[in-house]
Amino acid sequence: QKLLNIRRIIDGGLSQEEMVKRLGLEGSIDRTYISKYETGILEPPLRVLLRYAELAGVHLEVLADDELELPEKLPCRPKSTGIKKKDAKK
Repeated sequence: QKLLNIRRIIDGGLSQEEMVKRLGLEGSIDRTYISKYETGILEPPLRVLLRYAELAGVHLEVLADDELELPEKLPCRPKSTGIKKKDAKK
């Protein structure tokens, strides 16, 4: 879900093909990989997650930790450490 949100927020929204180009992964992956990452069919390799984090201006931990949410405005400068999810029990 976070990867889809990044693609939809960056520059007002990117197509999957534009996302491949922005990640600098042309020739390595195509738009079908982006779709599979976003839907959870495939788990993106670390190098792809690093590129997403760099593009969004967030620390890699934000993408990996389900307790952290993406900031509303992307890309972040300086890098964001994410937003802690509010405890649902409170």
